[in-house]
Amino acid sequence: MGTILKRYEDELVHSVIPFWERHCIDREHGGYFNSLDRDGSVFDTDKHLWMQWRIVYMFATLAATRFAGERRGRWVEMARHGFEFLRAHGRDANGSYCFALNRVGEPIVAPYSIGADFFATMGCAALYGATGDEVCREATLESLENMFGRMDNPKGQWNKRLPAAKQILAHEDLMATVNLGLVLDECLGLPAIENPVNEAIDNILGRFFRPEYGFVLEHLKPDFAPDLESCEGRLVSPGHGLESAWFVLRHAEKSGRPDRIEKACAVIKSTLLRSWDREHGGIFYFMDVLGRPPPELTWDMKLWWVHCEALVAAITGHALTGDPSLLEWFHRIDEWTWRHFPDPVHGEWFGYLNRRGEPTHFLKGGKWKTFFHLPRSLLECIGRLERLGL
Repeated sequence: MGTILKRYEDELVHSVIPFWERHCIDREHGGYFNSLDRDGSVFDTDKHLWMQWRIVYMFATLAATRFAGERRGRWVEMARHGFEFLRAHGRDANGSYCFALNRVGEPIVAPYSIGADFFATMGCAALYGATGDEVCREATLESLENMFGRMDNPKGQWNKRLPAAKQILAHEDLMATVNLGLVLDECLGLPAIENPVNEAIDNILGRFFRPEYGFVLEHLKPDFAPDLESCEGRLVSPGHGLESAWFVLRHAEKSGRPDRIEKACAVIKSTLLRSWDREHGGIFYFMDVLGRPPPELTWDMKLWWVHCEALVAAITGHALTGDPSLLEWFHRIDEWTWRHFPDPVHGEWFGYLNRRGEPTHFLKGGKWKTFFHLPRSLLECIGRLERLGL
């Protein structure tokens, strides 16, 4: 076993998974505690459904891997624990998942975000993939149908944008479509959204990625033209660009599209070259494509999920092309990431660092961090490292 592979396996099996096994299950009321302090203690009992469904997805996904062994039943039980709570309490009268519940399962934040339905679909699909339980398959299709029914007006009555606001197309929507297509195909054998997936990939590679700037833009005008007169139009999220690129690589690998592999690798190399902090190392959280002041005050922070997605993108690109520059990028990102994010005392990783790489928050789970990006990244990297012998 390669030394890098062993490090990734040990981190997943002996640090990250045990942390969440020990601390996240709410055995009294159901679902999960997703707001965990550095040592795993609960600092808020509200249950945010993006995070809740991601935990379902991750335990169900792990249960179908070679790491499960005798723990398979336990991981399925932990995924089902959240599935049953969220199906019983998480939906409004129209079938949309609320953004947040209190500890006992009463809605506290309305279903203004279609992201809850998206992650519900992923979680249900993964649990079906692990168990073959038809109830989970039906739940997947219900969530999928509800999500597509909201696409034209995803925020519904909670949309705060008024008619005079600029109309935009969002890269995030395309990225999510490709991700969901991979999950549905792998877990249900259901290429149900193959046409939207192919359209999304073509738009990511051919329209949202702008070679003249070297980045994937987060927003375009309805005619796919860039809007360089607004902060929103100039916004770049390097993490999203890298995550989107490795989704495209996975799809291109399965569908036999070397042309897409080449283009996605170009996105990865260009994004890393321009978003790497040459003074302190690491990848910036947000950037402005023209170098103007980014609207996000956290723009120069270094976040765990951005580096997790960068690791997967670099090693996947190298594995599919043999490009040595992508392996060099993987080693550079790996060295910086493992030097700054892992918590040597309590396990798991810090999520939020300042530009110099020092933790600004010590939490391990919260409204936006949970058992998802890190274990998924470790799992994806392990698969590639194993085949590469690294």
